[in-house]
Amino acid sequence: MAKADFYSVLGVSKGASADELKRAYRKLAMQYHPDRNPGDKAAEAKFKELNEAYDVLKDDQKRAAYDRFGHAAFEQGGGPGGFDMGGMGGAGLGDIFDQMFGDFMGRGRQQRGPRAGADIRADVEIDLQEAFAGAKRTIRVQTRVACEACNGTGSENKERGSDVCSTCGGHGRIRAQQGFFLVERTCATCGGSGRVIRNPCRICRGAGTVARERSLQISIPAGLEDGMRIRLAGEGEAGGPGAVPGDLYVHVAIRPHPLFQRDGAHIHCRVPLRMTQAALGGEVEVPTIDGSVAKVKITPGVQTGDQQRLRGKGFSVLNSAARGDMFIHLQVETPQHLTRRQRELLEQFDAEGAKNTKHHPQSEGFFAKVREFFEGEKG
Repeated sequence: MAKADFYSVLGVSKGASADELKRAYRKLAMQYHPDRNPGDKAAEAKFKELNEAYDVLKDDQKRAAYDRFGHAAFEQGGGPGGFDMGGMGGAGLGDIFDQMFGDFMGRGRQQRGPRAGADIRADVEIDLQEAFAGAKRTIRVQTRVACEACNGTGSENKERGSDVCSTCGGHGRIRAQQGFFLVERTCATCGGSGRVIRNPCRICRGAGTVARERSLQISIPAGLEDGMRIRLAGEGEAGGPGAVPGDLYVHVAIRPHPLFQRDGAHIHCRVPLRMTQAALGGEVEVPTIDGSVAKVKITPGVQTGDQQRLRGKGFSVLNSAARGDMFIHLQVETPQHLTRRQRELLEQFDAEGAKNTKHHPQSEGFFAKVREFFEGEKG
């Protein structure tokens, strides 16, 4: 059966540019890829045909030979043009598709070489004042460290830790032909590192690392927020022989404070006032997050919900010398457990207040609206 014209296979004209060829191949290869058409032999054959056509037309020399001699240019060991298609120029179908799509469907190439150490996590809890001022903590983590017996080489011979893997030739990957597909797998002999330990260390058994508990001192910067993490590069698990270590991520939790609530760079504090303080006014002392005391002037007649702002008395800003503001939320407290004398005085005060609506403008305004409402209902 005669082969289809390569230009027709890709659905482009004979004068198509390199970009047009690439776009056409990309679209059709995605459509007919075997992973998207499991068990479809026709799609599989089409995908093979697309790869063969694109491999020729994307190469200027092969394309010139094809334009002149057609399919004959690649038959009989190369034909007039001297091109050899055996193995498609050294690139399998998987190679062509990988070059075009990279990590398509999560099958990106694995990097060969020693396996890097794993990242590890630690958790630490601090109080709000430590988050404001910054703190230092000593933490203990279970991790893997370089084996002292073999200096992390994994070999009894400290000077020569490993040899090139004879199975994969140091590539860490093995290629095998399955039908017209070239499948690549991690080398089982070396685990993808490309090297093998000839005489494994008796302590770490060739791993180059051993399990240990480590103590580390960490610095928590001022202004850190709850849930943030600190990255300590290279303080994670040690990698295999010749590999870089992982990182340590410290997740910081901040305990609630009995007086202050944090809102980013601002601090909120609820301050209760005696009824007489609210009515007469005065001055109250309020603690701040930095440990000092601020004097707050109370205007006579303040109400619950009124607030005052103390600029620059709030929380630290991360990586800055600036500070936010502190908001004082006033709450008028109703007295409880009155003595007989206190009750008499309040009754007298209430009787005097009833004669003058100026003392309770909000109450008077509310009940005036209530009267208007019911009068309107009757009308």
